[in-house]
Amino acid sequence: MEHDNDNAGGGESGVAADNAGSGIRSGGESGAGGGAGSADDSADITAARRWVIKVGSSLVTDGGCGLNRALIGDWAAQIARLMRAGGQVALVSSGSIAEGVSRLGWRERPQTLHALQAAAAVGQMGLMQGYREAFAGHGVNTAQVLLTHEDFRDRQRYLNARATLTTLLELGVAPVINENDTVSTDEIQLGDNDTLAAQVANLVDADLLLMLTNQRGLFTGDPNRDGGAELIRRARSGDALLDKAAGPSIGELGRGGMITKVAAARCAAQSGASTIIAPGHEADVIGRIAAGEALGTLIQAGGRPLALRKRWIANLKPRGALTLDDGACRALCDLGKSLLPVGVAALDGDFRRGDMVVCRSASGDAVARGLANYAADEARLIIGKSGGEVKAIMGARYEEELIHRDNLALDARFN
Repeated sequence: MEHDNDNAGGGESGVAADNAGSGIRSGGESGAGGGAGSADDSADITAARRWVIKVGSSLVTDGGCGLNRALIGDWAAQIARLMRAGGQVALVSSGSIAEGVSRLGWRERPQTLHALQAAAAVGQMGLMQGYREAFAGHGVNTAQVLLTHEDFRDRQRYLNARATLTTLLELGVAPVINENDTVSTDEIQLGDNDTLAAQVANLVDADLLLMLTNQRGLFTGDPNRDGGAELIRRARSGDALLDKAAGPSIGELGRGGMITKVAAARCAAQSGASTIIAPGHEADVIGRIAAGEALGTLIQAGGRPLALRKRWIANLKPRGALTLDDGACRALCDLGKSLLPVGVAALDGDFRRGDMVVCRSASGDAVARGLANYAADEARLIIGKSGGEVKAIMGARYEEELIHRDNLALDARFN
């Protein structure tokens, strides 16, 4: 296994203490914005140079009635102004499947994989044409980049994608990125482009992830059902109350919700990027955020950014899960230690040596992710056993750690 010198340490959870123990700051204003943020918040956002902006299918496709070219043109104008001011922007856009559904004359999103892939193939053509025309009017070149989880799982492809995107940004090109739904299988799933946007933010070392949605931001409850739900203006990525505030919201055209956006914000925080969830229909939303106006919900990164290799590990697809005892959780989170077999109480999955597995506490909370030194069938023989017992069982295949700390990425709450 490959080891680096960047050790995962413990530290603060990243929870802001704006209200008495709540970690979140909310307000009930009726306007589209979330009210005034702090001076420090404004300074962080106005200093952001490299942005990843994600737009959802419900915005891009005007509720399924073809591309919303007026809104796409508006975003292109705002992004062009940001780029002329020295900013770099990668745009992650949903909408290929929804646009394909519209072009094919279907009344609803199909359910079979092959029909979804066919719709994506048809719709991606129109989606890119719409963006190319919109940006060309402002003298900005665009590039199509289609990615899958395989591009993030394979280390060499990951580094190649990073180099390509970084070069495009430095050339003043606006890459338009989407999931490669035409060849993907398990990637066509709930909120996948939210995750993709966060992974791109990690990949290019973005300063800010802006997620434009059809909501004003993240609320303390479902605003469609709870008249007393308040807009959360600011929170820390590690705040556990974000999980309670985010609820599933699945539309007919897109499949994302606030749960996936909170998860994406935490993913982006691994590289030090803060996230804003804001209303995509709001006039000049990108320009106003760039100027420091507090719109939507700001989820601040907090903590220390992970090294590039550990970001790659953290965003791999898990192939299994380990349940740790309390002592092992403390060793990982507070002391920055490696995971030993003796600290593992249970194991799930059929993973191979080198696969990424999730480490969970006894209560089921994710603690860390790491690359296993043993395959699942071997690990089942040695979990809960001391070093001497493990050595006797494994013989020449013995390794002291089940996961070495250099191959371990702590959850954002513990970083």
